[in-house]
Amino acid sequence: MAISKSAKIMAEMEKVKAKISDQQAKLKELEQKHREAENEEIVDIVRGMSISLSDLPSLLQTMKGGPLGQSVPKEAPEQEGEGE
Repeated sequence: MAISKSAKIMAEMEKVKAKISDQQAKLKELEQKHREAENEEIVDIVRGMSISLSDLPSLLQTMKGGPLGQSVPKEAPEQEGEGE
């Protein structure tokens, strides 16, 4: 007895689902490796600055509040008197 067309399609679907599952697992693994590599780079940069662990939080806080870390709103709030 020959395999029906729908059974062949179902078998192909299962193969594709298995491949997708494998690729999703590979993606998660790569994302984790990427995160770890970024963290290693950050640690290397900080260690290269010869900053003590006790001074690091205050330095980061200063940088966050300074010009480089200053957050700028995407849209400037409307000022009074505009459009008059």
